[in-house]
Amino acid sequence: MPGPNTQILTSNKSPLTLSGDTLVVTIKKGDALKGDLLSKLNTLSKGGLAVLKSNGSLTGALGELVWLPVQNSHYKRVAIAGAGECKPSNYTEIKARDFFGNLSRKLRAANAGEVVMTIDPIVSALKSASLGSQAAAEGLILGQYRFDTHHTKKADKPKFTLGNITIATGTKAPASQLAKGATRGSIIGEAINTSRDLANTPANLMTPTIVAERAREIADQADIKIEILERSDAERLGMGSYLSVTNGSHQPPKFIVMTYKNGGPRKPIALVGKGITFDTGGTSLKPPGGMESMKYDMSGAATVISAIGAIARLKLKTHVVAIAPCTENMPGGGATKPGDVVYAMDGQSIEVINTDAEGRLVLADGIAYAKKVKNAGVILDVATLTGAMSVSLGDYRIGVFCNQDNLFRQLDSVAQSTGELIWRMPIDDYYNKQIKSEVADLANTGGRLAGSITAAKFIEAFVGDNPWAHFDIAGLMSAKSDSGIHIKGSSGVPTKSLIEYVAAKSAS
Repeated sequence: MPGPNTQILTSNKSPLTLSGDTLVVTIKKGDALKGDLLSKLNTLSKGGLAVLKSNGSLTGALGELVWLPVQNSHYKRVAIAGAGECKPSNYTEIKARDFFGNLSRKLRAANAGEVVMTIDPIVSALKSASLGSQAAAEGLILGQYRFDTHHTKKADKPKFTLGNITIATGTKAPASQLAKGATRGSIIGEAINTSRDLANTPANLMTPTIVAERAREIADQADIKIEILERSDAERLGMGSYLSVTNGSHQPPKFIVMTYKNGGPRKPIALVGKGITFDTGGTSLKPPGGMESMKYDMSGAATVISAIGAIARLKLKTHVVAIAPCTENMPGGGATKPGDVVYAMDGQSIEVINTDAEGRLVLADGIAYAKKVKNAGVILDVATLTGAMSVSLGDYRIGVFCNQDNLFRQLDSVAQSTGELIWRMPIDDYYNKQIKSEVADLANTGGRLAGSITAAKFIEAFVGDNPWAHFDIAGLMSAKSDSGIHIKGSSGVPTKSLIEYVAAKSAS
């Protein structure tokens, strides 16, 4: 990610009146290369720009980066970046963010230093200076992300870093709109990277206690009230479902509650995130192959903690509570056994058929707390819940279960703009029979068939009449390679969608 002192700045002055190490001029495919800026660059390059266009080296194709020899410039180097076909009819913020994400890594590899970057084709395609600069800021911040904290050899880290990046247009775009978009994009990009950091960190260095410490740091930097409920607090509140997961671990559980209120509704929007900092499966032990990826099992908690931090930094007029029940799921002498019966905070009894179906157990008490203590309205829960969801939808869409058509439409509209695409899954009452226990109110698993659905039905039993949506992000918790804004490792999904949903509600 950009260095600790990197800033995304803005200017609506001509780039040739600014200065830096590298000037990047963005053009679209088939650009005529006319206009004051390009004409002056052609002069500074002694006709080099025209030669590159005439010989086919400069076309504006997506991903093209051509270095232009210039003399007597305010910059050491000038590059022309191809943004592809920027047609307003089908150009999206998603395409823009990916363009800037890929470009950021190319500029870092080229040791571009302090950069001034024009984004005129993007602003024109999106028909908004603020949306253009926001997309640029998000893409530049997300595209440079690296989790290399624990690499001790220089060869394993990027050789160069980028300095400050000034987003410029050189047009009549209002400076205030450029600045507003860049600030918003920076806050959202940084929140997603915070979520990535939390989930990427190895489990021995991201215990429930450390997650709580990081959450407190985020709260202290914004107008967020934070409460950390200890084991004794959870026992007093009757959180037997949540505590049943903690029993095999030596790490103390931490039930994190973050509240942001800046006007907004009396009943807060509740964001509840699964916070299993490492999941062995407990007594129902997982196979060893790939178990190291279970450090990502707290991705739900990472997203809600990061999202409320951004919501507070954006000063949205809203009322939100983020709840992250955090614990490890470990085997041990005190661990919960298959067949044990526990009681959730709302009094419902649960037969624990499989201790590896633990995420729903912590969410049950997270949701019960949101309802009983925080008097929540809309409840959105996020969890790396079921491998079955990966089988169903792969790594392209998030499976979402929702009990209200209007709420799902709102979430789907947000997802279309964020690129964190969702797909509505069924929650027919037919599936209730699979989680009916013979010895308790509920069984924590319904067997192999419809595994994602029965997991959602279990969670739904604790929701009641509240508007609710459950995001099963198991298939998208991590990216396999670098592409656009996506970097190998934790994806940070759906941090942006949570922020944008709350933002849309605060504006309505």
